[in-house]
Amino acid sequence: MDVLLRILLLIVTGATGYFFFREQWASPLLGLFGILVGIGLSYPIMRLEGRLREVPLRQTLGGLIGVIVGLMAASLVIGRLPLAVPRHLHIFFCSVAGYLGLSIGLKKGMNLELSRVSLFEGSSDRNLKILDTSAIIDGRIADICETGFLEGVLVIPEFVLYEIQHIADHPDPVKRARGRRGLDILHRLQKQNFVRVKIVDHDFPRLRDVDSKLVTLARRLDGKLITNDYNLNKVAELQGVEVLNVNQLATALRPSVLPGEQMNVRILKEGKEHRQGIGYLDDGTMVVVDDARKMLGKEVSVIVTSLLQTTSGRMIFAKLKEDAEREFYFPGEVKFGEQGER
Repeated sequence: MDVLLRILLLIVTGATGYFFFREQWASPLLGLFGILVGIGLSYPIMRLEGRLREVPLRQTLGGLIGVIVGLMAASLVIGRLPLAVPRHLHIFFCSVAGYLGLSIGLKKGMNLELSRVSLFEGSSDRNLKILDTSAIIDGRIADICETGFLEGVLVIPEFVLYEIQHIADHPDPVKRARGRRGLDILHRLQKQNFVRVKIVDHDFPRLRDVDSKLVTLARRLDGKLITNDYNLNKVAELQGVEVLNVNQLATALRPSVLPGEQMNVRILKEGKEHRQGIGYLDDGTMVVVDDARKMLGKEVSVIVTSLLQTTSGRMIFAKLKEDAEREFYFPGEVKFGEQGER
């Protein structure tokens, strides 16, 4: 769409230059020169358009209102001037009033509270869910949306976009990769068809950190906050904001495992205790297997013995299948020579 609009702009400016020069000097050759002039003028127009896109909506509205008010004030002043006043003074008054209105409007526009205006019409659009930076960079929110389990409108504030862009431009390659991943996830969210994505320019200049802005925005819009940040989760709950934590959802969706069940796991590294081996399930759950250090790098069958729930997640303790079966069938087995003479 942007390419078509720019092509249309080139056609309009070129045609305008052609007819202007041809009518002024009645020469077809000068008309061709006018095409070049018109196309040349389109370049600064495109540059101006690119700069205007970066201006937040509240500043655009403030500047527009300022210009209108300034020109209206200039027209009132000009209407009371004597007829003998030269025309160039009229232009001077309009220029000064327009400049002052634009300048003041751009500065005052930063304080506009657009969040007080309802952005979404209809009762079905009031189910708002506000995304924070951690949930976007994590990426699982896109998978959840594509399954169709999430409803309503995903609200992405512009200050979150700026934070992700800042991370993507960071000199540290790890942070830069995380920021670019976040931008890719935003593109995925915009392309999926199950949940509508809305980018808003709500901002709170008096608040410095992004977390405070997110909580305030959620309270203003009466929406839910989607995050992976533990601290933001607690702060939002203290202020009465409902939080949807992707990590908690992932924990709730983990398959239930009971002692005595059999599973297959690949031993990836050595455990802290003697002869222990460590493996992981597909969901990232750690499995600690007794006497499995000798099976490093191999996939083995294990029997679950116990489970431990920690603040960082769940841990499963297990034994090798053959060891567990040997204990079951021969609970009091001792090696030859260890038993004393009867």
